[in-house]
Amino acid sequence: MADQVKLERRGRVAWVTIDHPPANALGQAMLDGLREAFAEIEGDRTLGASVITGAGGRFFAAGADIGEFASQGLGVARAQIADGQRLTLEMEQQRVPIVAAINGLALGAGLELAMACDIRIASRTAKLGQPEIALGIIPGWGGTQRLPRLVGRGRALEMLLSGEQLDANRALEMGLVNRVVEPDRLVDEAQALAEQLAGRAPLAVAAIRRAVAAGLDRPLEAGLLAERSEFEAVSRTADAQEGISAFVHKRAPEWSGH
Repeated sequence: MADQVKLERRGRVAWVTIDHPPANALGQAMLDGLREAFAEIEGDRTLGASVITGAGGRFFAAGADIGEFASQGLGVARAQIADGQRLTLEMEQQRVPIVAAINGLALGAGLELAMACDIRIASRTAKLGQPEIALGIIPGWGGTQRLPRLVGRGRALEMLLSGEQLDANRALEMGLVNRVVEPDRLVDEAQALAEQLAGRAPLAVAAIRRAVAAGLDRPLEAGLLAERSEFEAVSRTADAQEGISAFVHKRAPEWSGH
């Protein structure tokens, strides 16, 4: 794994840390390291959730490595855009949920990386934005697609066309992040949330994520069909029987993932 990506285990939670000083820029080595980290998480059935964050207190990730683009040409940039989009799709298709712990600036591809996560917790000092317009380019890791889905078309277009950076509280008001916490509480809050998710029935967690993805931006009837299909499949599992039995007998369930 690239030196720029750190992977560590905290109980049933995997922590992926972007560590590329000074600004945690996302170049090709970072992309390769992130894909390798998430592949390792996907293959470890003892893990129940993951968290992605940035090293240090100032940057989650400050966007794509523009210096790399400038030195290697737009052909390289186009290839990296394709890789970045594949990474975000792979994150959304992970077996376990991903929490973004946004510890500082999350700009451009950094914000796009966070938007590919299931839940976003931001430090009160964090700032979020899509500043690509200032460079005469546009987002390429899904910003034009995921941002409107999270905050609505009008608010997304305002951010995308102005390049404005939002503070954490404004991002919370818009629905771009789920929670805002004090900087010294971010790690503990993200770990606690990830542990809670890891403690849920894994097959049901995966089914919920698939159902939401399948129904998003489709007619309600199509979404309900996806939900019913997932419900029918999950209801036949040993975990479903265990959950019902545990509820009836007033005990904690023991999930097997079967």
